[in-house]
Amino acid sequence: MSAGETPGGRPGPIARLSVQNWVHLILAGFVLVVCGCLVVGGLVLSRISDRTTDLVDRIQPARASSFQLQNSLLDQETGVRGFALTGDQSFLEPYEAGMRAERERLSRVRTLIGDEQPYRGDLDRIAKAAQQWRVRQAEPLIATVRENGPTGASSAPILRSKSEFDALRLLYAAQQSHLDDARDQARAELDDARTTRDRVLLALVIGFVLTVVSLSLLLHRVVGRPLGALTAASDRVRSGSFSSRIEVSGPSDVRAVAEAAEDMRRRLVAELAESQERETLLAEQTSELRRSNSELEQFAYVASHDLQEPLRKVASFCQLLEKRYGTELDDRAKQYITFAVDGAKRMQVLINDLLTFSRVGRVQQSWKPVDLENSLTRALSNLTLALEESGATVVRDDPLPELLGDSTSLTMVWQNLIGNAVKFRRPDVPCRITVGCVREEEKWHITVADNGIGIAPEFADKVFIIFQRLHARDEYEGTGIGLSLCRKIIEFHGGRIWLDPEPSEGTLFHFTLPVLPEAPTHTTAELLAPAALTPRSGDNL
Repeated sequence: MSAGETPGGRPGPIARLSVQNWVHLILAGFVLVVCGCLVVGGLVLSRISDRTTDLVDRIQPARASSFQLQNSLLDQETGVRGFALTGDQSFLEPYEAGMRAERERLSRVRTLIGDEQPYRGDLDRIAKAAQQWRVRQAEPLIATVRENGPTGASSAPILRSKSEFDALRLLYAAQQSHLDDARDQARAELDDARTTRDRVLLALVIGFVLTVVSLSLLLHRVVGRPLGALTAASDRVRSGSFSSRIEVSGPSDVRAVAEAAEDMRRRLVAELAESQERETLLAEQTSELRRSNSELEQFAYVASHDLQEPLRKVASFCQLLEKRYGTELDDRAKQYITFAVDGAKRMQVLINDLLTFSRVGRVQQSWKPVDLENSLTRALSNLTLALEESGATVVRDDPLPELLGDSTSLTMVWQNLIGNAVKFRRPDVPCRITVGCVREEEKWHITVADNGIGIAPEFADKVFIIFQRLHARDEYEGTGIGLSLCRKIIEFHGGRIWLDPEPSEGTLFHFTLPVLPEAPTHTTAELLAPAALTPRSGDNL
C-alpha cells in the first residue's frame, strides 16, 4: 500500500490532492509562517517603540521641565532675598517672572506625568510647599521690607524663608530622584527590548530557514519523488523495456499521468505484438512471393523456349505445305494457310512482349544513376529508320536530369512513347514531338507531346491496359503492350504516368520520376528494398 492510500487500496485524502493543491498548501503554509514572523517582529518592535516613546517623549521632557520648574522657584527665592536685602523694586521682577514660569512648568510636568505615582504626588507636594513658602515667608517678608526697609542678611525673616525654601529643595530633590529612577528603568527596559528584538530576529531567521527547508523537503517528497519515479519509469519504457509497468503514487494528477502512460505502454505492447505478427506474415508473404517469382521465371523460360518451338513448327510446316502442294490447293486453302501462319507469328510476338513485360521489376539491384538525356538519345538512335521515313522532329524544350534507375528500362519508355507518336501521326501534317521537364519538389515532371491523331478522353485509362488496342490490326500494327510496359516501368521507378485528357492538339503524356538523392547514406539495394517488396499494379505476383 502506497503512501496516502487507505487500507482498502483507495486513495486517501492526501493522495487525492493534485500537484497544484500541494503547491497551494505549501505556499499557504509559507505565507502563514511569514505572517507569524511579521506579527512577532511587529510586537517586538512595538515594545521597543513604546519604551523609546516613553523615554524620549515623556520622562526626559518631564525631567527637563522639572529642572526649569526648579529654576523658576530659585528665581523667586533669589528675587525675594535680593529685595529684602536692598529694598530695590527691580529684584521683584524675577520673583514675579518665576511665579509665571512656575505655573507654566507645573502644567507642563502634570501633562507629561499624568496621574502616575509617585511623580504626581511629588509634584503636588512641591506645588503645595511653594505656595506655603510664598504665603508664610515671601509675601510677609516683602510687605515688611516695604514698610520698614531692607533688613540684614542674618535677620530672622530671611533665615526662616531660607529654611523653609531648603525644605522645598528637598522635595524637589526627591522628585528628581524619582524621575531619574524612571529614566534608568526606561533605559533598562529599552535595552531589554533591544536584546529581545535581536534574539527574536535571530529566532525568526532560523525558523524561516527551517520552514523553507521543511516545505522544500515536503514538496520534494510529495511531488518531486513521484515525478522522478514517473520519469524513471518512462525512461525505462523508452529504452525498450516495454514489459516494465508504470506504477507511481503521489498527487492525483501525477497518478493520472502515470495511468495514461501505463495505458499508452500497454497499447504500444499490443501494437508491437501485432507488428511482430504482421512482420511474420510479411516474411511468409515475401517467401511466397519469392516462390511465385521463381515459378514465373520458370514459366518465362518455358514460354521462351518450349512454347515458341511448337509455334515455329506450325508456321514452318504451313509454309512447307503451301510450297509443296501449292498447285493442288485452291485459293481458300491457301487463305487458311496464310491465316494459320499469321496467327502463329502474332502468337510468337505476343509471347515475346509478355516476356518483356514480366521481366520489368526484377533488376533493381543493378540500378545506378541514369542520365535521361543519354537514355533519350539511345531511344532516338533505335528509332532512326522510323524517324527518317516519317520525317518526324523531336524537340527538347528543357534539359533532362539524372536520376536513379535502370537505363535499359528507361530507354524502353522513351522508345515506346516516341514510337507511338510516330506511328499515330497525321499523314497530312509533319510530325513534331516535344519533350519537356520541370522539377516539382522531390519529383521530376516530364511531358511528351505530339501533334498526331490523339486519343479520345474516354480511353485515357484504357490505353495503359496490357494488350489493349484502340485500332484494328490492319490499320496500325502492334500488340498493344507498349503503354502498359511504360506504366509498369515508371511505377517501378517510384513515379506515375497519365494521359492528358484535353491537350491542345495530338497526344500529351505526363510522367514523374523521383529526384536523385544528393547524399545517399544507404546502398542502392537498401534504397530500393521498399519498392521491391511493395506490389504495384502489373507486377509479377
